[in-house]
Amino acid sequence: MEDWTKRFSLEGRTALVTGASKGLGAEICRVFANAGADIIATARDADGLKDTAEAVAGYGRKCVTLAGELAKVDDVRRIGREALEAVGTVDILVNNAGMSHVEPALETTVEHWDHTFAVNTRAPFLLAQALAPQMIAQKWGKIINVSSQTGPLAIDDHAAYAASKGALNALTKSLTCEWAKHNIQVNAICPTVVMTPMGIRVWSEEEKAAPMLAHIPAGRFGQPVEIADMALYLASPASGFVNGALMMIEGGYSSV
Repeated sequence: MEDWTKRFSLEGRTALVTGASKGLGAEICRVFANAGADIIATARDADGLKDTAEAVAGYGRKCVTLAGELAKVDDVRRIGREALEAVGTVDILVNNAGMSHVEPALETTVEHWDHTFAVNTRAPFLLAQALAPQMIAQKWGKIINVSSQTGPLAIDDHAAYAASKGALNALTKSLTCEWAKHNIQVNAICPTVVMTPMGIRVWSEEEKAAPMLAHIPAGRFGQPVEIADMALYLASPASGFVNGALMMIEGGYSSV
């Protein structure tokens, strides 16, 4: 048996991470680079991508940055094409970017619904579609969809978001059915609230946080590195027999 560090190593691999300019995406880039991976970082914020690239370089790894808007089909396809042109092979795809319009269902517009699905569901599908052929050719690939506990466990004022994440979970399982035979593992991570800078801004008020925390047996929200570490496991050889899983990281929320 190989040393355990080799089973969790990403040495020699290249990962494309969306939403990589800040928060959870930037943390995943850092953790992956620390594990030996080169990174393709993509997001709308070109300046934020520079910070991520510097962090990756600090681990001695290469980082290609590609700015684009995942709500636009042409941008998504360009990112997939330019990623392959830049590195030849993308071994790991992390569909981390996501967005939500927090509002009651009765106030959700068609525009907000379509925008949410374009970023949270359509873009992950199009990127997987773009990168899977070369994963199939090399008989190795990892696709990690950062979903949400609201996929299987919805909360108030998240109708479009919950529906988009539920669809992403279904997509995860569908791609598993088609691509597992090619040694491609497709899995999803379903976290609760994570204390990224945005999470801190939204959930720091006790009045808002207390009802949510009361439903989490662990009594706290998640930390970015805890989600990034799960992504590392799913990206590494150690998870070679994990297919179509929805990895709940929510402090026991679903147990109550």
